[in-house]
Amino acid sequence: MAPCLSFFFLFLCSFSAIPANSLPTFFPGAAYQSLIKQAKISKPKLPFKTHYFPQTLDHFTFQPKSSKLFYQKYLINSDYWRKGAPIFVYTGNEGNIEWFAANTGFMLDIAPKFKALLVFIEHRFYGKSMPFGKDSYQSAKTLGYLNSQQALADFAVLITSLKQNLSSEASPVVVFGGSYGGMLAAWFRLKYPHIAIGALASSAPILQFDKLIPWSSFYDAVSQDFKDVSLNCYQVIKGSWAELEAMSTQKQALAELSKTFRTCKSLHSTASARDWLWTAFVYTAMVNYPTKADFMKPLPAYPVQKMCKIIDKIPSRATKLSRAFAAASLYYNYSRSENCFKIEHEVDGHGLHGWDWQTCTEMVMPMTCSKESMFPPSGFDYEEFAKQCRMKYGVSPRPHWITTEFGGERIQKVLKRFGSNIIFSNGMQDPWSRGGSSPC
Repeated sequence: MAPCLSFFFLFLCSFSAIPANSLPTFFPGAAYQSLIKQAKISKPKLPFKTHYFPQTLDHFTFQPKSSKLFYQKYLINSDYWRKGAPIFVYTGNEGNIEWFAANTGFMLDIAPKFKALLVFIEHRFYGKSMPFGKDSYQSAKTLGYLNSQQALADFAVLITSLKQNLSSEASPVVVFGGSYGGMLAAWFRLKYPHIAIGALASSAPILQFDKLIPWSSFYDAVSQDFKDVSLNCYQVIKGSWAELEAMSTQKQALAELSKTFRTCKSLHSTASARDWLWTAFVYTAMVNYPTKADFMKPLPAYPVQKMCKIIDKIPSRATKLSRAFAAASLYYNYSRSENCFKIEHEVDGHGLHGWDWQTCTEMVMPMTCSKESMFPPSGFDYEEFAKQCRMKYGVSPRPHWITTEFGGERIQKVLKRFGSNIIFSNGMQDPWSRGGSSPC
């Protein structure tokens, strides 16, 4: 399962110049996470039946509002299942559950061998699982029920009820997940060992909190993926940011950038061009699969190699920025269906925008760019980050909550010592591999 690109910060520059110490805002996906408008995308035909479960709003208090119910979406495939056989559950992450079901072929591949029932549970506040309907994102009063602990409890209640309804209480449960969903799968096994006998957590950066690993690990890994393919490619991308910043000081900067980046509409900020490039390189590294895939965008096999091939073929007399643009275009237009790029008008096609709230509350995952990175050196300013969250939501982040709730520095030792039945699956080129744990 691919990482869902979900772990970036809330610093979008609103100025023409690009400060060196800020990181662009992303969500895992083709859309920037701050966008609320959703695209109408074609839904793939999936071998699942859709169900809705009456879920409790608040599992942890007994206030009058706590017992409010909302309908949580889940998908089931029972083609190979027989009573008493295993139940494989995907712990949904930040997006429409169909998106993850369409891109998690491993579970379908192994279901016949184990005669397993497949269940994909949508995460609260994503897709159709909205506790307050269209008002779910209205304010912190409603969004306050969006957190990982409530999501894990949702999974526990739904799985328990499902097994009872199927009269198959003895069926063993194994949970699966990727990226944030992988984190949830690992945490579910830790928090609810009586419900799940094991977990497969793919690209799950459970160590990306506090100071468990160097904050530059993610971007260093992305950069190394490109550097391993071509040193020239790495150097061109690394040098393109300075050219972009220099261009931003020119009088006709936005008009020139709009022309260079073939935008459908004139740009309002050079930061938009930076974020567009940044997104392409980061997400391509995250989905650098050996086969064609369209999890984030339609891409060829080994897209990092294809990007670098584009850069290396362009004569060196061309600007680094123009070569970086040509490579990034592969991510946005591999299908060659776009005549121009909607750089400032990307839409959220997978229902991802709830991640903004989660990063502003509990999912505080500091990231920086070192001098070895192909991205401009940048730091993480918690005070500025918290200020932006208070401005947007009226809440302050809790940077140490995840390690308090699920474990910090000692989590790997604890997992190995007591035996957790958790498989942490990370590819060697996976940018999240440095933030994951070891197989236990």
